[in-house]
Formats: sequence, C-alpha cells, structure tokens
Amino acid sequence: MNIYEALKKDHVEVKEMLTRLIALRPGNDDARHELVEEIRDALIPHARAEEMVLYNTLRSLDATHKAVAHSYKEHLEAETLLRTLQMKDKIDSDWKETAVKLKEALEHHISEEEGRVFTAAKSVLSESEVEMMGKAFEQLKPGIKKESIVGTTMDLVVNMMPPRFTSTFRKHNLNF
Repeated sequence: MNIYEALKKDHVEVKEMLTRLIALRPGNDDARHELVEEIRDALIPHARAEEMVLYNTLRSLDATHKAVAHSYKEHLEAETLLRTLQMKDKIDSDWKETAVKLKEALEHHISEEEGRVFTAAKSVLSESEVEMMGKAFEQLKPGIKKESIVGTTMDLVVNMMPPRFTSTFRKHNLNF
C-alpha cells in the first residue's frame, strides 16, 4: 500500500470513529471512554508517522516545503483538541462539543492534505518512493502507539524542528 492509500485509509477510519462518538447517547460512558481511547490510538500514531515519513521528506525538498508547513500546525491543533477531549471524557464534562470541534478540524485538515499536500508530493515523489513510504508509515505506527504522552509530544516537537536540529535529538535516542 502506498503512502497516499495508507493515509486515506486511516483518515476514513478516524472520521468514522468520531462520527460514532458524537452519535453516542448520554449515559453510555463505557463505550465513550473506549472510543476516545481508540481515537487516540489511531490518531497519534498516524500523525507522528505521517510527519516522520511524508512531511519531513517533503519539507526537505524546496519545491514542496510550503505544502506541509501548515499541516504541522494543524496536527498540533488536532492533538490539543484530542487531549482536551480525553480530559473532558474522564470527568464527563461537555465532551461532545470538543468531539465535534475535533471532527471538524480533522475534516478540514484531511481535505487540505489530500488535495494540496498530496498534489505537491505527487509532483516530486516516484512510485517506488511512495510505496516505500507507505511501508515505513505502517511499520512506525505500532511503536508510536506504545509511547507515552510525553514521548509522542516530544516526537511532535522534534518533527517540527528544522532538519539540521532533528538529527541531534534522534541521535541521542530520547525515549520518554
């Protein structure tokens, strides 16, 4: 599966999970808790692997650098909403409003990504590269899923850094 197919598959799955979450009736706390964790377990590994494999590759190519700059910001915004949703879910406080905001933010991001970012990527990446990237993306996700919130947040920070700095952090293999 190439990187575009893998990303689209995940996009569909996360949107479906959020639709199910928003549709839950009050009092269905166990299902809600489980679904929020499923969303986290799908969204965070997807975002970190996507940043490492696709965004960092495109960022290193002058022709496509601008196509992903905005995407990192949207990942940060979506993750902030996800973390807020997780907290509101635990205390049963107005979680549905946050779930709706997260779904809207992700739909906006996915639309831009599958349009602007994929178009930019297709202009510079070969078929063999997108196949290799798809495999790398899928291989990274299980390890990321096991990381703590601190670890995945550090990964986000490192992914957003200029490439000349990221090698220093990755060389020291900082695991949290």
